[in-house]
Amino acid sequence: MDTGMSQENRQHIADELMRLLADTYAIYLRTQNFHWNLSGVEFYSLHILFEKQYEELAEALDEIAERVRALGFYVDASFSAFQRLSAIKDIDKLMSIQEMVSNLLNGHEKIIREMRVLSAKAEKGNDPATVDLMGRRLNVHEKFAWMLRSQLA
Repeated sequence: MDTGMSQENRQHIADELMRLLADTYAIYLRTQNFHWNLSGVEFYSLHILFEKQYEELAEALDEIAERVRALGFYVDASFSAFQRLSAIKDIDKLMSIQEMVSNLLNGHEKIIREMRVLSAKAEKGNDPATVDLMGRRLNVHEKFAWMLRSQLA
C-alpha cells in the first residue's frame, strides 16, 4: 500500500479508530437500551431524542469501520473485541431518567476527549481523511452532549 503514510502510522491510527469504533458501538447500544427502557414524565421527549441519537450513531459505526478498512486493516467487530477495546463499560441495572441522561452525557464526553486526541495524532501523521472524520464526529457528539446536558439543567 503506497498512499504516503507508513505502515506503522496507518496501523497506529487504525488501532485508535478501532477503540473509537468500540466506544461508539457501546454508546449506541446504551442509547438504544435507554430508549427502550424509559419511563416517567419525560418519556416521550427523551424517547425521541434517544432514537435520533442511536440512529445517527448506527451510521457513524459504518463510517468509522470503513475508515479502518481504507487504511488497509481488518475490522474485528465481534462483541469480545468491542468489550476489550471500549472504555465505556457495560451496565446492567435499571436507572432513573436523570441517571440515564447523565450516563449518556459522560459517555459522549469520553468519546469527545478520545476524538480530540485521535485528531491530533492523525494531523501529525499526515492523515487528513481521519482528521476530517474526527471533525465531523466531534460536531455530532458535542451536539449530543449539549442536548443531554440541557436535560440536566
